[in-house]
Amino acid sequence: MGANLKEVRDRIASVKSTQQITKAMKMVSAAKLRRAQEAISRLKPYSNKLGQMLSSILTNLEGDVSSSYGDVREINSALVVVVTSNRGLCGAFNANIIKEAEAVIKEKYAGVSNLKIMCIGKRGNDYFMKRYPADMVISDHVMMFDDLSFDSVAKVSQSLLDAFDAKEYDAVDVAYGSFKNAATQYPIIEAFLPVPKVEIEEEKNKKHFKADYIFLPNKKELLDSLIPNILKTQFQKYLLDTHASEHGARMTAMDKATENANELMKELKISYNKARQEAITNEISEIVGGAAALEGA
Repeated sequence: MGANLKEVRDRIASVKSTQQITKAMKMVSAAKLRRAQEAISRLKPYSNKLGQMLSSILTNLEGDVSSSYGDVREINSALVVVVTSNRGLCGAFNANIIKEAEAVIKEKYAGVSNLKIMCIGKRGNDYFMKRYPADMVISDHVMMFDDLSFDSVAKVSQSLLDAFDAKEYDAVDVAYGSFKNAATQYPIIEAFLPVPKVEIEEEKNKKHFKADYIFLPNKKELLDSLIPNILKTQFQKYLLDTHASEHGARMTAMDKATENANELMKELKISYNKARQEAITNEISEIVGGAAALEGA
């Protein structure tokens, strides 16, 4: 019985220690989440509006001005960028992003002979390096979350733009975590290149709506500068979105783990008290039994 009590005491101490860790991790994630949430909250509306404007511009371009970033080509080579976190302990967050990436790899690019996977974040890189040929996985930018400044991220997005322009890739998709709020994050995959064009909606009178942009000073000069910068902003949004989503998911996971530890502590304390009462009862029984034996003698 003494061994059983010691085992329960050890388990209580272990759960208590784990609970302290999960509480601390929740507080750290909450602090990091506030900063990450501020960053994505400022960028997201701006980035989304720029993306809509870019799609509309490329849809309505005509004449002697065009942009290669909107060219839809036959897909002979493609790149899937998978943005995950560097660390785990954030529930199914990374697994869900990887699942989205796997789906597009196996369905959309099933027949593509030259397919590459660029991993940003250690969790995604570890997963794909174990399951795909090493020459298929690009691991050069795994640690990009160490520096999420625009200049740092722009170097990678510019390399993707250059590769698409040089026809090294005919399509580039990005799988990442989209941040809604502290409790809700969801995996999403977006076509980065070519830039998706706006579907022109037909009204009831069959007339087509067409956006009419005024370009100053020069359409070609402006677009040559504007389009790459919009795409770079879009790419940074993917990383900041995932960064905020990671901390939100970890905070939620650690909060649940702390609650589970509380429930487990209650059950263990009940078990401990029962075992202790049983031990006391046995001792009393032995004493009474011994006294009765002495009286009989």
